[in-house]
Amino acid sequence: MGNVRFARPIAKARRSLPTEISDGQGASFRSEGMAIFYRIVMLAAAVLASDGVAYAKDGQPAPWQIGFQNANTPIMEQITSFHTYVTIIITLIGLFVLSLLVYVMSRFNETTHPQPSRTSHNTPLEVAWTVIPILILVAIAIPSFRLLFAQYTFPKPDLTITATGSQWYWTYDYPDQGIHFDSIIVQDADLKEGQPRLLTVDHEVVVPVGKNVVVQVKANDVIHDWAVPSFGIKLDAVPGRLQTTWFRAEREGWYYGQCSELCGRNHAFMPIAVHVVSEQAFNDWLAKTKAASASQDEGGKVAEAQN
Repeated sequence: MGNVRFARPIAKARRSLPTEISDGQGASFRSEGMAIFYRIVMLAAAVLASDGVAYAKDGQPAPWQIGFQNANTPIMEQITSFHTYVTIIITLIGLFVLSLLVYVMSRFNETTHPQPSRTSHNTPLEVAWTVIPILILVAIAIPSFRLLFAQYTFPKPDLTITATGSQWYWTYDYPDQGIHFDSIIVQDADLKEGQPRLLTVDHEVVVPVGKNVVVQVKANDVIHDWAVPSFGIKLDAVPGRLQTTWFRAEREGWYYGQCSELCGRNHAFMPIAVHVVSEQAFNDWLAKTKAASASQDEGGKVAEAQN
C-alpha cells in the first residue's frame, strides 16, 4: 500500500513537467543555467588569480597552482619555454580541427547538401595533409633535441653531490669535501613557522648560487626518484646503477622536491630540500658542517674505545 500511496503524486509530477516548461517556466531554467555558467566563470577567474599568487612563490607548490613552479635553472627555463611553444601548436591544431568539423556539419548535412559529392581524390589536398604534419613534427623536434642536448651535456662541475635513496629518506655525500649526512622528513608536530608540511627535512642540501652542481643519484634498496621541479630535474635512483644530472641555480632560496617513484609504504614522506645560498654562506656552511662531523667522529671513536 505504501508504494500505491506514492504512485499518483509521481505520475502527476511526470505529467505536469512538460506543461510547466511550455507555460514559460523555461525562462527560469535558462536563468539557472546562466547562474551556473557565471559561477563556473568566477571559479575559473579565482583559480587564475590564485595561480598568479602561486607563481609568486619560489621552489614549492601552492594551492590551486595549475602551471609549473618558477624556473630557477637554465634547463627549467628551456623546459617551460618548450612547453609553452608546444601548447600553442596543439591549441592551434585543435581549433583548426574543430572549425573543420563545424564547417563539415553545417555545410554538408542532408538539408543544405542533399546531393553528396562523389569526389574520391584530391592530389593537392593529399599532399598538404601529408607535408604539413611532417613540418609540424620537425618544428617540434628541433627545440626538443636542443633541450635534450642541453640536459645531457654536462659542464665542468664546481660541486659534486651524491644522493642515495633509501626507504624512506635520502643520504647525501659531498665527496670532495668529505661531508656525509642523512636527510629525513620533519614531522608535523616539529615544524616551525613558515616551514612547508611534507617538504621540510632535518638536514637540507646546501649549494652555492650560480655554480654548476653535478648530482649523482643511486639507491640502496628499491627504485626511487630525485626530483626538484624548479630545477627541471627528475631522475630515477636505481639500485646498482649510478645516474647523473646537473643544475645551476640562478637565485638564492629554498627549493623543494619529493621522491617521484612509488617506493613503498612511506613513499610520500621522502622530501628533498635544497638551500641555495651565496658562495660565502656556502663556505661558512662547509666549515661548520666539517667541524660538526669531526666532533661526531671523535665522539664515536671514544665510545668505541670505551666499549
